[in-house]
Amino acid sequence: MTTRLLAHSPYHPVRPGLLPPRARAITRAARRVLRANWCGGSTVPSRGLYPHQWSWDSAFIAIGQRHLDPARARRELRTLFAAQWSDGRVPHIVFHPDVPLGAYFPSPDFWRSSHHGAGRGAPSAAETSGIVQPPVHALAAWLVHRADPEGSAAEGFLAGLHPALLAWQNYLTGPRDLGGGGLAAIVHPWESGMDNSPAWDRPLARITPANPRGFRRADLDHGAADDRPTDLDYGRYVRLAADYRDRDYDDATAPHPFAVEDPGLNALLIASEHALGDIADALGLDGAAHRAGARRRTGALVDRLWNPHTGLFHPRDLVGERLLPERGAAGLLPLIAPDLPAQAVTELRRTLAGPHFGLGTSTRLVPSHDLLGPAFDPSRYWRGPAWFNVNWLVERGLRLHGAEREARDLRTAAVTAAAGSGFAEYLDPHTLAAHGTREFGWTAALTVDLLATDAQTTDGHRAAGVPHTAAGHPAVLRRGGGSRTVPDGATAGDDGTAAGTS
Repeated sequence: MTTRLLAHSPYHPVRPGLLPPRARAITRAARRVLRANWCGGSTVPSRGLYPHQWSWDSAFIAIGQRHLDPARARRELRTLFAAQWSDGRVPHIVFHPDVPLGAYFPSPDFWRSSHHGAGRGAPSAAETSGIVQPPVHALAAWLVHRADPEGSAAEGFLAGLHPALLAWQNYLTGPRDLGGGGLAAIVHPWESGMDNSPAWDRPLARITPANPRGFRRADLDHGAADDRPTDLDYGRYVRLAADYRDRDYDDATAPHPFAVEDPGLNALLIASEHALGDIADALGLDGAAHRAGARRRTGALVDRLWNPHTGLFHPRDLVGERLLPERGAAGLLPLIAPDLPAQAVTELRRTLAGPHFGLGTSTRLVPSHDLLGPAFDPSRYWRGPAWFNVNWLVERGLRLHGAEREARDLRTAAVTAAAGSGFAEYLDPHTLAAHGTREFGWTAALTVDLLATDAQTTDGHRAAGVPHTAAGHPAVLRRGGGSRTVPDGATAGDDGTAAGTS
């Protein structure tokens, strides 16, 4: 098994001196953030505002951490999946027991996972939330493995995590296919990861908010009120979560007044299916079924969520059975699907550069919402600011489809903005003013990854983790418009050399 893993995943470290001095300095600063946020088994997004482990944060953090400390990146993912429920769901928060209950809301005593989630297989040894976040994890696991295949094989990393990744995928494609059309549904805005997006305003309007006297928001202790969701929105979030909890987190019996097929989550579900195919191949299994499943899901994504009039994917409200009209950044994320039809790729690139997102003209980073929309707010949580994980995903999608010039410009802008903002949580897309918390985990981690990607692309090798065609060639080469590629999961230390564990 070890021989196969090493043969399948060649290791191409960044050569000494490849990273320029400025990039090495930024990498050192990002490393300091990740070390400061490390809690012994996982990384908190920030010490004050987010003092627990978050699901997709940990996946993005592992993707960047693989360049600095592959063993720690592997541990990050294993720690998260240790709290997986037996029905396959990966909870969006795993609570640290030593953090006071008042430090974050909703806290463990709100979710009561070990009690209300017992029927769904919630762990008894850890308290978690009962909802999920987008499935970046299989992609993260594959990239982490490729960064250090020898260490990964020695730890049995892929073989150990593979059953859990399959269960997670099966949960989303089974119980969460609420619309029956081959796509996963979210049952709470937080499950999209883009919690406060204006796209959710219409389906949320039918939710009666919880009594504000029944809970205390801890987020306002650490963030400006103008940057955060309103009390009305928060009341609706609490109502939805409480009702789902009171139905014991049972997808089959809960009424789901909020049920939406989100293009961002489903784009990552497709990317995960491709990554699971690569993982299966590396383990001596057959990955063809995963790739076939990804193609089917890509077809469902286009059939159910594509709007040719806007050149964008839109969420589908399953209660009203209609596409939601707001233009959000989640609609751009299907760029990471390698089998996306060429016409859709062309239209998404046009939309990205057009007036609604303005990339390369009015903005240097992708905003989270339509610049021209009436709900656009450049500073309020997910209602317009630029987020680094969204920009990382868009950059990856552009590279995948051969748009190297746009990807390079986006990498440069993201790295510069991250370093200049103190690794802020999010930025005003026009001014790049920092908002939210600082020293944010995935901002630091993804900055490291973008720096490594830039160095590797300049070096002219194949892209790390880019899906392959059946013939074994990088899929980017069959897309036209760009043959420059980057190497398999390389690692870069603070000095630009290959890095081991620290």
